[in-house]
Amino acid sequence: MMKFSNFYAPTLKEAPKDASLPSHIFLTRAGFVEQIGSGLYNFLPLGKRVFDKIKAVVKEEMDRAGALETSLSFVSPATLWQESGRYNAFGKELLRFKDRKEGEFVLGPTHEEAMLSLVKNKITSYKQLPLHLYQIGLKFRDETRPRFGLLRCREFIMKDGYSFHANEEDLGREFENMYETYTRIFTRLGLDFRAVEADSGAIGGSGSKEFMVLAKNGEDDILLCENCNYAANIEAAKRAKKTCQDERPQANYASKFHTPDTKTIQALAEFFKINAFYTIKAVVKKAIYENESKLVVFFIRGSDDLQEIKAQNACKALELVDASEEELEKVGLVAGFIGFVGLKGVDFYVDKELEDEKQMIMGANEKDYHLIGIDVVNLNKERFKDLVEVKENDNCPSCGGTLKMSKGIEVGHIFKLGQKYSAAMNANFLDENGKSKPFYMGCYGIGVSRLVAVAVEASYDEKGCVWNKTLAPFVLEIIVSNIKDEKALEFANKLYENLTQLGLEVLLDDRNERFGVKMNDFELMGFPYALVIGKGLENNEIELIQRKGLVKELIKSDCLMEILKKKVL
Repeated sequence: MMKFSNFYAPTLKEAPKDASLPSHIFLTRAGFVEQIGSGLYNFLPLGKRVFDKIKAVVKEEMDRAGALETSLSFVSPATLWQESGRYNAFGKELLRFKDRKEGEFVLGPTHEEAMLSLVKNKITSYKQLPLHLYQIGLKFRDETRPRFGLLRCREFIMKDGYSFHANEEDLGREFENMYETYTRIFTRLGLDFRAVEADSGAIGGSGSKEFMVLAKNGEDDILLCENCNYAANIEAAKRAKKTCQDERPQANYASKFHTPDTKTIQALAEFFKINAFYTIKAVVKKAIYENESKLVVFFIRGSDDLQEIKAQNACKALELVDASEEELEKVGLVAGFIGFVGLKGVDFYVDKELEDEKQMIMGANEKDYHLIGIDVVNLNKERFKDLVEVKENDNCPSCGGTLKMSKGIEVGHIFKLGQKYSAAMNANFLDENGKSKPFYMGCYGIGVSRLVAVAVEASYDEKGCVWNKTLAPFVLEIIVSNIKDEKALEFANKLYENLTQLGLEVLLDDRNERFGVKMNDFELMGFPYALVIGKGLENNEIELIQRKGLVKELIKSDCLMEILKKKVL
């Protein structure tokens, strides 16, 4: 019997000092998880019950989609990562260590290399494809600053799947299959989510979609169209090309103009009495690569802001950092007066929306001078990249509707990796013409342990968690208000047995505690329903409490099973 007196769920009155998010506060206080070190968490019985329910839904839908479950070693030989080229590129999040024989290993943050080595030289023909292998297992990322409890920890449990294909078309089919599978998983878990356009990040590849649960404490900014299904992470968001109704400046020909002390876009727009839309802003960054660093200039509209991830992807840097005035001077750049005409010795990129623009104003690469009447033409096509940060109220690229900003928490990510890893690791198959080709790969992840926290972020109140029936560790708690009332205790025990036989997950709170303590624990732990058996039993009355909204109603004991079957089962 699942009696509270025999259960282990140590609750805390105070939240941990570093806890700011509701999920971190309530999961720790309610005895679902416990921190054991920086970014390291133990799952207690309540947390493990929720985790297992999430895992079961993920496994069911992955199996249904035709993927095959495996379980790979948490530890990977460094040689695999060196082969793919990620051993140095991944950065400090990759925990590297040596064993007693001086062999180099890593704790897997993701398993592209390990899964590829599993099929390499074993899947040798297109006739054995497609193949999709997945696992639900441990991952480790040595986060600089672990925070937010399960949302940003170092050790976590993830479902990661990898598919292998003979061509791009088949990879596209599996990508759609996973899109539908993930949609079913998050729908079954009862979450309000969106699939958004996303940046591929360190995993790489071409197509990429993130699944975001909408939550006001979300760590990601996402833009949603009010009219259609378009949704994108701010790092990957696109927009319909901006226009401006204000008068465009007119110059008879391109020329240099004296603009003393006009270093900012605002000052420039005021100087010429024009909208900043008709100016070109230069943003200089220091791009960090594996073996070097260099300055790169990004040109965007004066009225726009640079999106750093887009800029980083444009110049294929590992990281972008701010450049100092001294560094600018060293390469001959004059802060506040930079333009692309006559720019030498520095890499530069121009935002796509500026292509073919006429009569623009930008820096002349000379102190206190700007160029007027500039047409953005005759530049190499490779220079034009999507660089701007899309903002709320910009127009949707799909339907022209208004984009609105929302907060989301990433719970899943699907990628088309293409041949990036298979080519690097020489993992080939013979196609129908007998030619050797690298596999086309897809990669699909779900943060299973993180979903425990995400579910709380999506559903809580000031008193604690509010679980839905699918995820709740127990669907119903029977609370005996006074343990010394033998009649009430006997009734509660019998009811517990009947409901358990019906397959309901019930927790019987038979602790010798004050009624207030029991109620506080119920509200904190957030089971969907509670039945309070107390003095009302003398009049054959029992109180049913719905945790969402703390709605209470009195029920006659002879109608109890009928009502519970309707509401709770």
